[in-house]
Amino acid sequence: MTTLPDGATPAVEPRLADRPDPVVVFDLDGVLVDSFAVMRKAFAHAYHEVMGAGEPPFEEYCTHLGRYFPDIMRSMGLPLTLEEPFVRASHELAHQVRVFPGVVDMLTGLRAGGVELCVATGKSGVRARSLLDTVGLSGFFGAVVGSDEVPRPKPAADIVVEALARVGGRREAAVMVGDAVADLRSARAAGVVPIAATWGEGDPVELAAEDPVWTLDDPGDLLSVAGLPLGGR
Repeated sequence: MTTLPDGATPAVEPRLADRPDPVVVFDLDGVLVDSFAVMRKAFAHAYHEVMGAGEPPFEEYCTHLGRYFPDIMRSMGLPLTLEEPFVRASHELAHQVRVFPGVVDMLTGLRAGGVELCVATGKSGVRARSLLDTVGLSGFFGAVVGSDEVPRPKPAADIVVEALARVGGRREAAVMVGDAVADLRSARAAGVVPIAATWGEGDPVELAAEDPVWTLDDPGDLLSVAGLPLGGR
């Protein structure tokens, strides 16, 4: 199902098939891959290794999804030393991450329709590229940009601008698909059409408050927004 927020009118019609050199910028976790369970395990491991006993504040961590891990730690008042064991556990558990149903068909349809694809993620670039290799999605993307590869991570515009630059894309021909508030704010800051994905762990109410141009409930809905059928045109 594809919905437009109540009372909203698209300022920019995100029909990619009708545009020259269209581009889709994707967030990674919660949009392309279901990594939530792995994230919970990795955070608990890091918390117990660094902080000792106690209940890891994972629910609070989730309120910052989409942002760079060190920035989340600063916001939560936790030591940056959690990053190393978190990254280590994430690598060890990467084989448990699953691609969301419908994502491969969506990516295949977009590429067949002549759409350039790239990733702009809260992860570091090395972690993101490693995970995409592990789940078999690397070949779809012309660029994968991590938060450590730009001066300012989400919700600043830098990471979206950098992803577009790496594939030679233009802002007016691009959309960004994300499941977090930080994703949508980054897209708007970059002058790119923001699209909310609700098939992951993103909070639909919080996402709606950001006035995305489109809200998508299933990966295949992006092909409808783009004006493309499954398998391309």
